[in-house]
Amino acid sequence: MLDIVIEARQAEISQGFTVKRILPYQLRRMVGPFIFMDHGGPLHMPAEAVKSLDVLPHPHIGLSTVSYLFSGNVTHRDSLGVEQIIKPGEVNWMTAGKGIAHSERFEDPAMLAGGELEMIQTWVALPEKFEENDPSFENYKPEQLPVFTDTGVWMRLIAGEAYGLKSHVKTHSPLFYVHVVLDQGIRFSLPKGHSERGAYIVKGSVEVGGITYTAGKLMVFTKGVDPVIIAKEPTTLMMLGGEHLGDRYIWWNFVSSRKDRIEQAKEDWKQGRIILPPMDNEEYVPLPEGKSKPAGGPPPNALS
Repeated sequence: MLDIVIEARQAEISQGFTVKRILPYQLRRMVGPFIFMDHGGPLHMPAEAVKSLDVLPHPHIGLSTVSYLFSGNVTHRDSLGVEQIIKPGEVNWMTAGKGIAHSERFEDPAMLAGGELEMIQTWVALPEKFEENDPSFENYKPEQLPVFTDTGVWMRLIAGEAYGLKSHVKTHSPLFYVHVVLDQGIRFSLPKGHSERGAYIVKGSVEVGGITYTAGKLMVFTKGVDPVIIAKEPTTLMMLGGEHLGDRYIWWNFVSSRKDRIEQAKEDWKQGRIILPPMDNEEYVPLPEGKSKPAGGPPPNALS
């Protein structure tokens, strides 16, 4: 019924900011096109420490970054000149394509006053024919995303198709990504029509096949099964998956179907050929100097 259960590992991305890193995992690098998943927070910080969370301008190729907040605000700036504050329930969907740089800053007065931050970020690999597309960015408001409610169930379809719903978020391959909230005792099922499916437990716990799984675990289900998921307590899930795109190399913030393309991206960043955000171009993250090879490179930064 389950191919694997991945337990989130702790990763510190800045002083005092530890996240739960779920994907990539050595024994399961992707679920459908999803190749990266981080869960940051819930985090409370004194006002004087909030700026330490800032993620300086850094590059991407070959993927879409998907940012989704439960609480807090983050300011996004990128090479296209976009400046966008993302708020809870919204989706920031940035497609890197042939190359983009962006930053994420914590500038909201509520955050600077010590408010809470909790977010999920995923990366979605692009099909080979779209890997070299021009970069793009879209912000989607909560009212643009389909919501379904029933007794003890609330869910928002972030992207793709699931449970008879279809999101208007532009994607490049068949997938689904759903925020689900369940009351205690509710029985729930996986969406049909997707070959690879996973459910990450943000909070709470569920029972599947007589075994209880707790927060911080990603359950990856066997193709074709239709298990019953029972909420053991009030529970929040992020369900994701879709069709596999083939193997991908990943190194730092770069994803590609070709090793040589990642080597080119390294040189492009070193030589300044991926431009910095015009409204945030006074500092940036330098290329890591490690000797590791693609697919075994340094772990990506959260919120990247």
